[in-house]
Amino acid sequence: MTAESRSTGDDPHRLLADVRDLTGRVRRDQRLTWVALLVLAAVTLVAIPFDWFFLKLDCDDSGCVFARRGLLYYWPPALLLAYAAIAVSYVRAARARGLGARVLPYAITGAVTAVVIAAAYTAAAAYFPGNPPFDGGPMPFWWIVLDRLIAPWGLIGLALLVLSQVERNVPLLVFTLAYLVLVLLVLPTTEGMTPPGWASGPNTGVRLSMALPQLIVGVVLLAGGFGFAKAGRFGFAKAGGVGFAKADGRTR
Repeated sequence: MTAESRSTGDDPHRLLADVRDLTGRVRRDQRLTWVALLVLAAVTLVAIPFDWFFLKLDCDDSGCVFARRGLLYYWPPALLLAYAAIAVSYVRAARARGLGARVLPYAITGAVTAVVIAAAYTAAAAYFPGNPPFDGGPMPFWWIVLDRLIAPWGLIGLALLVLSQVERNVPLLVFTLAYLVLVLLVLPTTEGMTPPGWASGPNTGVRLSMALPQLIVGVVLLAGGFGFAKAGRFGFAKAGGVGFAKADGRTR
């Protein structure tokens, strides 16, 4: 698409509408939602072997007690690198178009989530073994939701909410809300899930039960990334690109 030049004698309301329309087109052209989702999907999928091999298990006839050391070893540096890569992609794309990038709030949120993960899991490892919450009884649902929210997958959703606001991206907002419902209310991401009839030893079974929710989350992010990439390419091709009006009335 191109921005049509108009004379200063045109209707000012129409000129304002044209400026707003062009601003919206430029904003949509700047979106790299698919890059963020694909990077986060890759980080989530690569996390599975770390969680598998660094999972500390203590199993007996009464069950298994586990500590997910891989979350602490892997996720903070992985998220820092992921959000840095996403921010660089946005800045490079903006510079290629001669525009400014507004990705800083998203990058800061991503960096904060890495710090939150490290602090939360370090504190939990130090405090909860000797002080089980709720006297060792069943945990209330709100505690389970909070636990899932401060897990890496929940914090990814919070950062995506920030990105949807930065981009003013309603489809991303809808996707993120659905993603958070899946992560916080459906998938048992922090305690694992074992399909009925899954027969395996305790060590392998616990590891598989932890890997399955992560695999689902990774696939959802991957599908979202490919979906937004396809939608972005289709929309841009249909529009024919973005042109910017020069002051002399020509377009470039």
